[in-house]
Amino acid sequence: MLGRLCLVLATLLIFHAAYSTYEHISHLKALGRPEGSLPHSIILETLVGLVLGILGASLNAPELKEITWASEMRKHKIDEMDSRMGFANFVTRGRNILSQPPKSSTRT
Repeated sequence: MLGRLCLVLATLLIFHAAYSTYEHISHLKALGRPEGSLPHSIILETLVGLVLGILGASLNAPELKEITWASEMRKHKIDEMDSRMGFANFVTRGRNILSQPPKSSTRT
């Protein structure tokens, strides 16, 4: 619940910071000064939204699964693991058997 709330707040903060940036740049263009840095309040709002987004995503993530070989073997029987083909050779010798022998160029 807390994770989703953080994600919603972070989304709203990021959207509001984007809108504020658009408004600030539009205001600067109207004044004829397109150069200039963003106000510190917009930068702070964006950073707070970023931190809340990371926190919300971390709290909202599902529990991590164990990925060890022992946990994988708990799901399968040993017969299932050994029934797979262990080695496959896809290189055939048909090219050597079916090819024409080289013609000898001996003239007598």
